[in-house]
Amino acid sequence: MAAAARRTAEVGVTSARGARILVATDSLSDADLVRKLLSEEFDNVSISTDPDRSVEDFERRKPEVLVLAFNALEKAERYYLGLYRRGTAVHALPHRTVILCNKDDVRRVYELCKKEYFDDYILFWPMTHDAPRLPMAVHHALRQMAASRAAPANTAELAAQARRIAELEAQLEQYAARGQARVEEASRSLRAAGQHIGAALDHFGRRLTEGELRNVVELKDRSGFETELGRLKAQQIEPQLRAAVDAVAPVRQWADGFREAFAPQIESARSMKALADQLRPLVLTVDDDEFQHRLLTQMLADAGLDLSFATSGAEALGALRKRRPDLVLRRRHAAYRGCNEFQ
Repeated sequence: MAAAARRTAEVGVTSARGARILVATDSLSDADLVRKLLSEEFDNVSISTDPDRSVEDFERRKPEVLVLAFNALEKAERYYLGLYRRGTAVHALPHRTVILCNKDDVRRVYELCKKEYFDDYILFWPMTHDAPRLPMAVHHALRQMAASRAAPANTAELAAQARRIAELEAQLEQYAARGQARVEEASRSLRAAGQHIGAALDHFGRRLTEGELRNVVELKDRSGFETELGRLKAQQIEPQLRAAVDAVAPVRQWADGFREAFAPQIESARSMKALADQLRPLVLTVDDDEFQHRLLTQMLADAGLDLSFATSGAEALGALRKRRPDLVLRRRHAAYRGCNEFQ
């Protein structure tokens, strides 16, 4: 037991050292400082300091832990919202966020983490004597990642997979129909070839018996030739052609049996899709006007949609992390904090 526990711990330490960590900030000096602190325990620490390449950096590095090392909370919010607005991978890539804050923002950051807009925070500015707190937070984040990987998929993920599986029915039918058509085409071609061969032999026989080829072949027994030609067709050519046509029949039977064999699975896929279709598309509205919320609720009441509302960029970020919406609505001239990232 003790040896097994030690091996498990060693595997955990090894995986933690190689974990992908991305430090995002707009200050090169802060990036170097944070990377130096983390590099003592982690081997794969990258930095992202160019705002124009933030999405590219994130999607290339695919971090398991994202450290937001901005010296102001608003910058961190803007950066993270930008990943959701302009990127495609942040929705699908499991990761944890650790935000570094100053003492003026610590209360608000605490509230944001409690609401699960971010995962963890550290009072980093001004620097304290608790330097190990940063790598410890990363260790906690990696443990959360490991636990989440073992957790079952959420409803939206299951619904998406069910829809993909259901699409296989149409593809299977398409391929089966295409295979059936090819089989029928091959059978027709073989039968037509037999007819053409028979007609060609008959034509050749007529030319011989009518004397068209007397300079090439001398026909001494017309009746005997016709008998032998008929025997050649009946005993040699026609059986070979029938055998070729019969050889195609098992393929036709296989195509029919293919549908029957997969009928239970296809029916299950249909049932899964029916359940998935009950999960309605999600529309996220980012607007601080409660009247607009009520208005949209009334307007879209019969549209078969799930509606989610956020009154600020931070609330929108929390909604995005919980479930990716199918559509985001934002009032064009809204002037509240953080929502310009949705333009």
